[in-house]
Amino acid sequence: MHAGSEMVNGICGAPLAASGPTRIRLAHADDLDAIVELAKQAGPGMTTLKPDRVALEERLHWAAETVQERAPLHKQDYVFVLEDLVNARVVGLSAIKAAVGIDQPFYSFRLGTLVHASKQISIVKKFQTMYLSNDMTGSAELCSLFLLPEYRTRTNGRLLSKCRLLFLALFSERFPSHIMAEMRGYQRGDGAVPFWDGFAKQFFEIDFGTADALTSDGNKTFIAELMPRYPIYTALLPLEVRDAMGVVHPQTVPARRLLEQEGLRYNGYIDIFDGGPQLTASIGELRATRDTTRMLCRVDDRRGQKLRLIANPDLRRFSAIVSDGAFSDGQLRLYPSEVAALGIECGESAAALDLNSEPSLKSESQPTVIRENAAT
Repeated sequence: MHAGSEMVNGICGAPLAASGPTRIRLAHADDLDAIVELAKQAGPGMTTLKPDRVALEERLHWAAETVQERAPLHKQDYVFVLEDLVNARVVGLSAIKAAVGIDQPFYSFRLGTLVHASKQISIVKKFQTMYLSNDMTGSAELCSLFLLPEYRTRTNGRLLSKCRLLFLALFSERFPSHIMAEMRGYQRGDGAVPFWDGFAKQFFEIDFGTADALTSDGNKTFIAELMPRYPIYTALLPLEVRDAMGVVHPQTVPARRLLEQEGLRYNGYIDIFDGGPQLTASIGELRATRDTTRMLCRVDDRRGQKLRLIANPDLRRFSAIVSDGAFSDGQLRLYPSEVAALGIECGESAAALDLNSEPSLKSESQPTVIRENAAT
């Protein structure tokens, strides 16, 4: 229901020269103006990052309360910003909501199978079905990923997304055992949403934007009142609808692939409005949980062969960068500027995770992009 909560690509604004090193840090109240501007550029597909100044100010308030352990579970929200250190500019944002569906229901369609068999005529038929479910209730959600177009270079996108997985690995005691990420569903080049147009809108008689805006504002009663509660046989749906189920928006393909490489997978849950896939994992399945190590930091200009995600593992000082600093004798060698960006002292430990990975878990056979036989 939060279509577009994970989207590296988006609507382009007027490009500025992107230069210099970047770092991730926890957002604070002074970032409000910059985050409002990011939300404006993100566009209407990002319903977890709407350009509503009052709502964003409240979100930053609860993010601060979350770090201080003063927020109730349904308000807990970890917000990260990507900062251009040379230009002192916030250029991207991502977040983790600690638990969905606690104060308001969180709806998904779960794809399943029903078997019909007749011994008399020796026929067995399998049918794919969709059930309205609340199975994601209580899961943490990766959301609100957006990066300014001119910064979609080098390692910025991976840093912005993967810092959250490293954060989950470092502070797993603050989260439920399972996480999910709702990916923006397939749209045609003209902006039409096949899953909505060919199926969902029949139950609501409102446009896609209105329905999505209502759910992002917490108004979800109409879903339970109007959406069918019985299994829906997908074979009865138009081909264009079936071809869009579990498929991401073309601009969201990089975000999906990145999360799949880190251990999330598609298990047959889709968004009820645009049919986009919901990727899931347990925190214990994440590559970050398995492979993150602690290293002592030393100021040195020697470089290594690997790019690593390096983080300050202190919760209130959490920050992260990408570095190719050499690792030897149990020490990670960083430039003085890198140590300063992380806010750590020489001799302190940092958390380190190889930036790149091979896919650790296979997703179901649903495609990442639209099938070739889909109507366009």
